Amino acid sequence: MATTATGLTFRDAADADVDELVALIESAYRGESSRAGWTTEADLLQGQRTDPEGVREVIASPDSRLLTVERDGRIVACCQLEHRGQYAYFGMFAVSPALQGAGLGKTVIAEAERQARETWGATEMHMTVISVREELIAWYERRGYRRTGRMTPFPYGDERFGIPQRADLRFELLVKPLV
Repeated sequence: MATTATGLTFRDAADADVDELVALIESAYRGESSRAGWTTEADLLQGQRTDPEGVREVIASPDSRLLTVERDGRIVACCQLEHRGQYAYFGMFAVSPALQGAGLGKTVIAEAERQARETWGATEMHMTVISVREELIAWYERRGYRRTGRMTPFPYGDERFGIPQRADLRFELLVKPLV
């Protein structure tokens, strides 16, 4: 556990955090509460973004961490880091909608990159983003990520990932060198 000068505490998630983490992730991406921030997917997908089982799987996986960010004892952000050989995968990124736009996301992603590099020796960070999320992709590009043009299909019909509201959803791989 590390506390920064900004008053943020970074730590690995524990089973006791699952309900709070699910609520945070859902609030950042789904439903009316997500509209308070700019990362909402409410117009693209309905239904859930994640569930307690999915969060528990990340916490329990030996090659994965769910980096949890607290301020004043409250979870305000999180992200998944998964060790995949020479690179790390970045996912399940959520920042409380009320705190979006104030630089917290930049701080979290920078810390995630630092930890992937220092803990695992990762030389690249990979992530997938829904390809129609142009504003979000542009945000990642400003952080040094590049679009690869490599697409994977959206899991239509699997409601664990949400209920699509349009037929053109797919994921694009974004990559950033960490050296």
